[in-house]
Amino acid sequence: MIAYFISLLIIGMSICWAEWTLGRYAGRFGVHSSPAMFAVLIRKPWAKYLGVLGIIIPIGIYMYYVYIEAWCLGYAVSYLTGDLGRPGVDAGQHFANFVGATKDGFAIGFSLKQVGIFVIAVYFLNFFLIYRGLARGIELFCKFAMPSLIVIAIIILIRVLTLGSPVEGKPELSVLNGLGFMWNPGEVAQQLKNPQLWMAAAGQIFFSLSVGFGIIATYASYLTDKDDVVLSGLTATAANEFCEVGLGGLITLPAGFMFLGAAGLVGQGTFGLGFSVLPIVFSHMPFGAFFGFLFFFLLFLAAVTSSLSMLQPGIAFLEEALSIRRRESVAILVFLTGMGSMFVWYFSQDLKALDTIDFWVGTFMIFIQGSLMIILFGWVVGIEKGFQEAHRGANIRIPGFFRPIMKYVAPAYLAVIFVLWVLFNLLGWNGQFTGAEFNPTGYVLDLIGSPTVPPSTVARLSVGIMILVAVFMLVITSIAGNRWDNLSTHKQEGNQ
Repeated sequence: MIAYFISLLIIGMSICWAEWTLGRYAGRFGVHSSPAMFAVLIRKPWAKYLGVLGIIIPIGIYMYYVYIEAWCLGYAVSYLTGDLGRPGVDAGQHFANFVGATKDGFAIGFSLKQVGIFVIAVYFLNFFLIYRGLARGIELFCKFAMPSLIVIAIIILIRVLTLGSPVEGKPELSVLNGLGFMWNPGEVAQQLKNPQLWMAAAGQIFFSLSVGFGIIATYASYLTDKDDVVLSGLTATAANEFCEVGLGGLITLPAGFMFLGAAGLVGQGTFGLGFSVLPIVFSHMPFGAFFGFLFFFLLFLAAVTSSLSMLQPGIAFLEEALSIRRRESVAILVFLTGMGSMFVWYFSQDLKALDTIDFWVGTFMIFIQGSLMIILFGWVVGIEKGFQEAHRGANIRIPGFFRPIMKYVAPAYLAVIFVLWVLFNLLGWNGQFTGAEFNPTGYVLDLIGSPTVPPSTVARLSVGIMILVAVFMLVITSIAGNRWDNLSTHKQEGNQ
């Protein structure tokens, strides 16, 4: 939590304000997509190609995110049908069977005990809402979904915090000790020396705040100088932290501790905690089926609001790059993401396709894009110009000490984290300067193989799909590039 909140202040808030400001600033040129923004702000012919990352990232993440979204809806239905929520159900086996983790193609079935029907349902729901546009689709859905999400989360949180010591004969597994498990720092000095901790914290900040995706900049490009981007950025960040830490964290970790103890939680990843551990908790909780349904329906609502935001950058890019209407841009995106989603859906064994795309797009590329955005704000636009643009129409001001943070500290912090991430998570460095050893990690070996293990065909295909998406977007960017370059030049001459 210490590393998480430090990362939130240094890179989370900095990149968030930078993206809000750059997006609105670029919107004055009449552009709304990341490649166009880079073209008009940097004013170099090659700049537009850097912005393509802001299209590849949300599209790539959407390809597997809609699959996870379907898990949430499917689990909510499983609690209604009684497949979950009763003692004796092997939650881990249920998850493996439901998502098809045991065999490629196993998840293609269309019974309520398999994810297939839910993938189709959430896929069409997303595109129906995105087709209706920002106001009649996304905004209308969020206007009802977000308050519902908060209400449901508070109901579950109250239930969790009033459980006391639910396991008979184990008074130490209490709600207070569960809260202590989450918040008590333990061996602070030793843990904070671990670079993996800081990399995990930084990665979580990127994903939870959606900074570095290119999404915030696209939405901000529709704002006017009268809209307050400083307060909007702060409000969005604070609301996210309240939901993620204040509600989500206080529900999952104390509840898991009370029923499983610290040993049962150690080493659990996001999927393990959410889809294997929590069903065990709900199965031992009074009215567990009801609360299990509420929890996973909550996750589903939250996931839809996120996946909708991932589609908008691609829609805006296709509309302005190809000068087509929303109907045509949605059709292209339906085909493109549909192929990717079906690939992830079919190659579900050990979640290899999902995990590979998440690693290279949802982690590697996000680090690069986030770094580009903060450098663009602090060094290309300039920190003084950036602050001036941010404060147009602002009711509050960014504290002055964020000037050096946004110009020097955040880029340096990101550079160090990224280098360490490459050393540990790609090259497999043992962390020693004397007697240093490098053993490429599984993500690298999946692509290149080793003398004893052949490369993974699924991993190679996953990366190949994202390369094809990148080439497609680069070609479209090249087609539209001259218009954006001329727009930047004319704007610059007009200012002079």
